[in-house]
Amino acid sequence: MRDTVDVEKIGCCGADCKTCKPFIDGYCKGCKLGYGEGERDIAKARCKIKVCCLKQNLKTCADCSLYPSCETLGSFYNKKGYKYKKYKQAIEFIRENGYDRFIRIADDWKNTNGK
Repeated sequence: MRDTVDVEKIGCCGADCKTCKPFIDGYCKGCKLGYGEGERDIAKARCKIKVCCLKQNLKTCADCSLYPSCETLGSFYNKKGYKYKKYKQAIEFIRENGYDRFIRIADDWKNTNGK
């Protein structure tokens, strides 16, 4: 299994934080980093997806048995924009192939979400 830190850099929705410019530049803490260690308070998080995922102790929504019918995630993925489609593809890839394979592929990405 890949290092836990690598998996922690995958947002609950499928965003790959390590490819995100604000994260790379140090302006963003990432989607999940710091919550497990108590550095950040989940009660202050505004993202419904993140709150649900972390309260259930899931790595990402890929691990959730309710994934196919989740209305919150479904409405998020249906937003206009390239990135939402890519986030959904990432979660579906992880569900089918696992975190190790996803991280191996994502490690070679040069731009956000493999664009």
